[in-house]
Amino acid sequence: MNVSLRTLTDPLVDRNPVTVHILGICSALAVTTSVGTAFALSLALVVVLTVAAGIVSLIRNHIPSSIRIIIQITIIASLVIVADQLLQAFAYAMSQRLSVFVALIATNCIVLGRTEAYAMHNPPLPAMLDGLGNGLGYSLVLLVVAAIRELFGAGTLAGLPVLPLAAEGGWYAPMRLMLLAPSAFIILGLLVWAVRSVKRGQVEPREFAPRQAERGAQP
Repeated sequence: MNVSLRTLTDPLVDRNPVTVHILGICSALAVTTSVGTAFALSLALVVVLTVAAGIVSLIRNHIPSSIRIIIQITIIASLVIVADQLLQAFAYAMSQRLSVFVALIATNCIVLGRTEAYAMHNPPLPAMLDGLGNGLGYSLVLLVVAAIRELFGAGTLAGLPVLPLAAEGGWYAPMRLMLLAPSAFIILGLLVWAVRSVKRGQVEPREFAPRQAERGAQP
């Protein structure tokens, strides 16, 4: 497979930042009560991560090593402010629903992690492809979790009615638990389990031997 295409597509499943590296969990729990909020935050993160990776890569040879993290955070925070202001200007209601989570993109482990680990050591185009791929991988997980939570928690998808609610004469009683944070933990855990069941290479080695095996090993 072409190197550029692999850089873009590997983070979708094989090196997904959420299901493999368990990064960006806070926002995955907070904004996945509906597909709309998950999509808006995902879009903001993809743009910030891609542009930040390109800028950091472009000036990487002029950044003193001792202050590289400060410069990276400054670039990321500046882009986050621009994204937040644009959201408030053109989608004010959505910006209110997302609350502080757009501003918190500046502290997202995925953004700083990719600029430090990849953009600082690669040319601008591969760095931007890596940023775009990781942003899309993060977005994919958020949208899957949001779709499940919204469907079973409110009977809708992206605000459109899908399951006929009992309160409106239908048969479906919404599971309010799905709109609470614990349900996001459960869905995310099941998603990680499902991916690793298919992609066996992502299964981590055991840190401790099973108790039964220990007993069997005793004479």
